[in-house]
Amino acid sequence: MPVVYQDEWLAVINKPAGLMVHDSALARGETDFAADRLRGQFGRKVFLVHRLDRATSGCLLLAFDRDAASTLGKAVMAGELHRDYRAICRGWPEADFDVDHPLDGGPGKPVKKPAQTRFQVLARTECDWPSSGFASSRYALVQVQPVTGRFRQIRRHLKHVSHHLIGDTSHGDGRHNRAFRMVGIHRMLLHAHRLAFAHPASGEALEAIAPPDAQFARALAYF
Repeated sequence: MPVVYQDEWLAVINKPAGLMVHDSALARGETDFAADRLRGQFGRKVFLVHRLDRATSGCLLLAFDRDAASTLGKAVMAGELHRDYRAICRGWPEADFDVDHPLDGGPGKPVKKPAQTRFQVLARTECDWPSSGFASSRYALVQVQPVTGRFRQIRRHLKHVSHHLIGDTSHGDGRHNRAFRMVGIHRMLLHAHRLAFAHPASGEALEAIAPPDAQFARALAYF
């Protein structure tokens, strides 16, 4: 997998869309996981610091020893791991908006907990394919900053405000998903664009940016 940053303590890789990070109840018998690939790729033990959904691409942070993993894990818990995502959603939301809507923890975890996400519109476009009785369809490219880290938080918060994430087959809008598939875009359009955090050994500020893949770049061309 493409390496965005690497040193003796940690690495940031650009996870492809469609690959699960590790085995879980959602794996449905799959045997190919990012964690296993990374152990083989680096030839050493790896500690995953956070997670990305299977359908999400982009920055994934891992550590090479327990001390670095512990320090980075504490930074995650303290909200000191800053994550910026890029997403394409239906409609034209207002320029800046926050969603504060409690979410459960996913299958088997019915208790709802506070969940907050910040959104900023970066660009808007209007495509000439019809939808919902209109002659054209509107979409927005948004920067996303999750304040909390709940199960499928970004996807579910976009659904909550009726600006469904394109390509999301669980919480999205099937009509718009089909429209993008017709133009050759078959993935969920959520990408972990940037990570910023303090290095666990030196304390210096570190930033990693993962470029989008070909299909996400094709979608960006509409903007």
